[in-house]
Amino acid sequence: MKGKQTVRDMVLSMAAIGAVVACIYVFIPNDDSKDPLEPKDYTVELATAQRATDYPVVGPEGLPGGWKATSVRFKGVDHQAWHLGFLSPDREYVGIEQSVAPPGKFIAKVTQGAEETSATERIGGEDWKRYEGPKYDALVYEGDGYTTVVTGTAPFKDLTKVAKSLKSPDAVE
Repeated sequence: MKGKQTVRDMVLSMAAIGAVVACIYVFIPNDDSKDPLEPKDYTVELATAQRATDYPVVGPEGLPGGWKATSVRFKGVDHQAWHLGFLSPDREYVGIEQSVAPPGKFIAKVTQGAEETSATERIGGEDWKRYEGPKYDALVYEGDGYTTVVTGTAPFKDLTKVAKSLKSPDAVE
């Protein structure tokens, strides 16, 4: 008799838990069409990096709708490294990377081993080198003591679009 009550109690408990879960599912609103990835506001980190570095830290201006900032960080002690990551409208990754670190190691790290090609692109009056890799492609500009890399899984047309949008505070009119 005691064994039957234990099984009966367990079944009743499971039914009660199931009823609570069903109520939560039915009555708590959820929107499956909403993108779960919230865009990041990077203005504070960009301004901080621009004040703290010895080179012109850049950020995008005028990217068309659909571009979403997903990650941002500035490491002042780590070679004044600036990172800003985006998802393109086609959900491809594009990262803006800048640093005063030695270019060879820095480029290899942020492009995940992409190799320099003979191709270049003229962007903003400067020559940017094209890199191609198994995971990321990149456009690389080596400035006076710093390197800027636009890299990611996006096609070169999107990397170029981001590179063309880059502005530093000195370049803002």
